Amino acid sequence: MKITETFLKDCFIIEPKVFKDNRGEFFENFNQKEFELITDLKIKFVQDNQSISQKGVVRGLHLQRGDFAQAKLVRVIKGEVLDVVVDVRKNSKTFGQSFSCILSGENNKQLFIPRGFLHGFSVLEDNTILAYKCDNYYNQKSEDGVLFNDTTLNIDWMLNKEEIIASEKDEKLQTFNEFKLSL
Repeated sequence: MKITETFLKDCFIIEPKVFKDNRGEFFENFNQKEFELITDLKIKFVQDNQSISQKGVVRGLHLQRGDFAQAKLVRVIKGEVLDVVVDVRKNSKTFGQSFSCILSGENNKQLFIPRGFLHGFSVLEDNTILAYKCDNYYNQKSEDGVLFNDTTLNIDWMLNKEEIIASEKDEKLQTFNEFKLSL
């Protein structure tokens, strides 16, 4: 397993070693011991989530606040997404900066997202299956987020504006400047 830190502290790309032969392929998609040794982070995942989405869907930018903040390990089982994170840790040197990468069933890459980050993704292929582990349980009262098309963040979702399919809830999220005032 190859683990590489992004320019956002404690945010890592994980690439498994894939073993292929005439039967198919095998890889270990997570190893707690190796992850902790390389990253020096202690993580205990308690919840697994999965979504299936069509091309054009944008989900995000979401997080949970306070005692219900979550770290996530995101991967795509089938299809392709642009996975996006924004550092909103108040005292971080990279506060307000975003990072994105392509996760696909083909490249088997994963993104580890620490607590204190907004997270979202755009779906680049139909019938994409995205799965992610969380280190804390979902709590509706702790939900928060920022508009995916916020002009301050100016994220390129790799979709044309007319292709984007977002939930009514996500279209009503606050701007990044409004979100900053609540920190």
